[in-house]
Amino acid sequence: MYRIGIITASDKGSRGEREDISGRTIEEMIQGIGEIAAYLIVPDEQRALSAAMIEMADQQGIDLILTTGGTGLGPRDVTPEATLAVIDRLVPGIPEAMRAESLKKTSRAMLSRAVAGTRGRTLIINLPGSPKGVRECLEVVLPSLEHGLAIMTGQSGECGQK
Repeated sequence: MYRIGIITASDKGSRGEREDISGRTIEEMIQGIGEIAAYLIVPDEQRALSAAMIEMADQQGIDLILTTGGTGLGPRDVTPEATLAVIDRLVPGIPEAMRAESLKKTSRAMLSRAVAGTRGRTLIINLPGSPKGVRECLEVVLPSLEHGLAIMTGQSGECGQK
């Protein structure tokens, strides 16, 4: 079982003006992979988002951080920049797969700026801000997620199969 952190980027949510349905959707969908060890709602501010990711990865030893919100083209959408500021390595296949699958449903998927990468032994994945977007993107990622986490955390070293 992995330790999982959820970060919701939302100005209104951080002020208690909006319920965090997207974060709860993540929580519901990842049951069985691990325990929710950290859950934060922070404003759409790059420093706050980066600080939350660093705290979860470095101090709390979270294996997987899933963010929701802040991946679009709005002026306050800074989650990808916050993520890029803290990761060591990109994992481009994850957001590529999410966008490819989402494009089958809506042409607006091409506007997503979501990124994924690692910070030490923590995998960080940006998800959309809507519950529908979260659900669609996590459905794409979940089948490979446990294997990726096992490799990354050193619990498995075998990738090749005959």
